[in-house]
Amino acid sequence: MRRRSLPERWRGIVLDSPRRRVGATGIEFGPSSDPDVFSGPRGLGARAKEAHAHMVDYNLIEDLKLADGEVERMLREAGMAGVATGDMDSLISKEVSSYAPGAILKGHVVGFSGDHVVVEVGLKSEGLIDRNEFEDTDVAVGDEVEVLLESLEDETGGVRLSKRKADRIRGWENILLTRKEGDVIEGKCVRKIKGGLLVDIGVPVFLPASQVDVRRPGDIGEFVGKPMRAMILKIDEERRNIVISRRKLIEDERDAAKRRLLENVREGDLVRGVITNVADFGAFVDLGGIDGLLHITDMSWGRVNHPSEIVRIGDEIEVKILNIDREREKIALGLKQKETSPWEQIEAKYPVGCRAKGTVVNLMSYGAFVRLEEGIEGLVHISEMSWTRRVNHPSELVSVGQEIDVVVLDINKEKLEISLGVKQTEVNPWELVAEKYPQGTIIEGKVRNLANYGAFIEIEPGIDGLLHVSDISWTKKVAHPNELYKKGDVVKCVVIDVDQEKQRVGLGVKQLTEDPWVEAIPSAYRPGMIVKGTITKITNFGVFVELEEGLEGLLHISELSDAKVENPQDVVKVGQEVEVKILRVDTDDRKIGLSLKRAQWTGGGEQRSSEEFERPAAPRGPRAAPARGGLDSHGAMGSDKFSF
Repeated sequence: MRRRSLPERWRGIVLDSPRRRVGATGIEFGPSSDPDVFSGPRGLGARAKEAHAHMVDYNLIEDLKLADGEVERMLREAGMAGVATGDMDSLISKEVSSYAPGAILKGHVVGFSGDHVVVEVGLKSEGLIDRNEFEDTDVAVGDEVEVLLESLEDETGGVRLSKRKADRIRGWENILLTRKEGDVIEGKCVRKIKGGLLVDIGVPVFLPASQVDVRRPGDIGEFVGKPMRAMILKIDEERRNIVISRRKLIEDERDAAKRRLLENVREGDLVRGVITNVADFGAFVDLGGIDGLLHITDMSWGRVNHPSEIVRIGDEIEVKILNIDREREKIALGLKQKETSPWEQIEAKYPVGCRAKGTVVNLMSYGAFVRLEEGIEGLVHISEMSWTRRVNHPSELVSVGQEIDVVVLDINKEKLEISLGVKQTEVNPWELVAEKYPQGTIIEGKVRNLANYGAFIEIEPGIDGLLHVSDISWTKKVAHPNELYKKGDVVKCVVIDVDQEKQRVGLGVKQLTEDPWVEAIPSAYRPGMIVKGTITKITNFGVFVELEEGLEGLLHISELSDAKVENPQDVVKVGQEVEVKILRVDTDDRKIGLSLKRAQWTGGGEQRSSEEFERPAAPRGPRAAPARGGLDSHGAMGSDKFSF
């Protein structure tokens, strides 16, 4: 049979060499003896395989009696137009590029192997994909899935595929097409990573810890596994990452809700909200866009020690709007204002002067708070607890929970204050003191306390009198009562004064005896007399000389010696006994002026007229002549500055 020449357009079917490489994919065509033609992936270029032949059987073509145009038409219908036109290279290149690593292929589930799903994508072997990559999707044989071709051949000889990576690529493409920065998205928090959370919105995106909530939570891990809404902050196409913010979305939604709320609410409205925070001073209530403050004083008409006694975080409550500051965007709320105030009828129910029973609910350093009824509390000041006892702290008389009788003293309805008294429930003992202890009454009592200015003597339980230091002795100078008394000593006194209004009783000890300065001292100590005494105290202006127990005279520095004396200690010593001459006895000022040098004159024989010293002192007055033996002026003696 005569051999016909093959048309030019068919020549591309014949392979001139036994082996040929296509592109850089590593796919090789086998030699003519290879029945599979290709040593590469099974099914690759199936149409090319059908058109391929190492030898063209011209006799067969002639026997078929097919026209050239009819053959070309049949090839085009079979999808091999390239073969028909002799463009075999383009067909092979197209087929090879679709199976390059990194391509997304469509495959079918053909079975299961342990924890893996077997997927066939038209290559020489199937690929195994871990079931976890299908997540919550139910997979069945025959299902069509999109997978990413990672490698044509792994270490086991199989094809390496990934559904998760294919889903991420498709998800990223979808995000770029459908989303932009500022859009609101929904996703599920997958896990906690360094610096924040990983959220799945079709692709994994990053949620920084600072953008999780308005107030950063203690543990952001509590959001893992939960769905959430957020706003896209940034899309980086080059690096293929997205940053989202839940905080920004919350703030924007709250701002919008806040504007709507401030436009619609009015003072006096009743609104519902959720407790978001509890502090010592009150609770914050989310009204839907803005937090209002429910102060502790507006929670109940009764006593509230801490807001947690009334509300807890997460509670939904109904409150009344008391005040709205639209400029500062603050709202004051009230809970007790939903009920009628018990103070509205307070004056009629508890008129001033009435007696009532109450329970002590709190103690402070300044008094005790007593609850008369729920929502009505009054203060018993510490000064209103006892007529006679000095109370340092209310706990000395009452305790929390104790029921006591009180008298209403005053009501301030505007400030919601009521003053109470306990001592008013008893007769004021001071009203009877003046009758029981009139001036001149002699009493005996124990020293209850000592002060710089005197001693407090208990006359009867709750009634103390003051024994002032000036009323202890007629003659002795007492600097402090502890020189003579101590606590618990029984002292005999006389009542010298009663001030019922100021609740004071004045007592005296020296008044029990006659005043020696009236007769005893003037008659025993006359000017001109030479007497003996003992030095008890030395000062820079003179010396005190004890003439007898409790009686002292002043020996001025100018009366120590005829010579000028700079320091009295150069002349006399404490405890030294001396003879002195009495210069003056002043019964009004209770002073005795003495002289050492004049006594020495008399004893030394220097002649002086005794009448010079025995004549009476000149009358007092602005024009009186100096006749007081050196005691007439502060400059000479300085004794008028002291009392005895």
